Amino acid sequence: MNTRSRKPYATDISDAQWALLEPLLMDFENRVRPGPKREVDLREVVNTLRYLNRTSCQWALLPHDLLPKSTVYDYFAKWRDHGVLIKINSELREEVRQQTPQAPPKEGTREATPSAACVDSQTVKATELGNEHGYDAAKKTKGRKRHVLVDTLGLLLAVIVTAANVDDAVGAQKVVGKLKPESFPRLKVIFGDNKYHNHKYYAWLRRHSGGKWQMEISSRPPDAEGFQPLKIRWVVERTHAWIGRYRRNSKDYERRTDSSESMIFMSSISLMLNRLEPPERKGPTFKYPRPTTTK
Repeated sequence: MNTRSRKPYATDISDAQWALLEPLLMDFENRVRPGPKREVDLREVVNTLRYLNRTSCQWALLPHDLLPKSTVYDYFAKWRDHGVLIKINSELREEVRQQTPQAPPKEGTREATPSAACVDSQTVKATELGNEHGYDAAKKTKGRKRHVLVDTLGLLLAVIVTAANVDDAVGAQKVVGKLKPESFPRLKVIFGDNKYHNHKYYAWLRRHSGGKWQMEISSRPPDAEGFQPLKIRWVVERTHAWIGRYRRNSKDYERRTDSSESMIFMSSISLMLNRLEPPERKGPTFKYPRPTTTK
């Protein structure tokens, strides 16, 4: 079954978005699975994953007019294990950056790779089925912790999911360690809050980057009252909110942490596709009646 033989869902990928995504998927599929023509509609695999990612239904409760769990999960697991979603995220991020104007007074568009990044963590509850759990005493939450690294646009660079009791500085080493210095030649500074003020982490960061990257701590002013956004730091908080719009991320429902990371990359890919090719917004199919006035 495909989109031409069923009613569309709001999560279905548009033609313009599929034109961007298909070459990136086929580059992998043709290398891993050469041979006879594929019987499964790859676009419908993406549509089914987008539906699950956005609505957070159980795998076994996917609508009958979408592809079955057994087929879609096989593709999801393959893309997860081979890092396909990470690669697609990187390709789309570079494209979004190159189409985004620089902040005034600078002119032109941004470079493909960032010169600054921001790291943060988010603790979420998890189900009893997951293989890694912990208790975050600061947030009084039992579950898992997402360590997220973004650029100054809030676009996802890397993510690591751990048990909630993992220290933020330890998690920062894991997520920043996903970046290869040679792949990010312009990167110079990583912003974070006070929980990343850790000398052992600073020493590791110098070794990992060859002395090219440094950590800058953005602290709340001691005399500040009420909410006050911190330098660059607010960007990653906004990314948490973006990711949270996809209900699969409202809680950690996955058995494996790498599946949790892949679901976050799925959400990030959808966000960037919407930036590059905004979906059509259809107006209401009816009009509200005009109010009547009495004399």
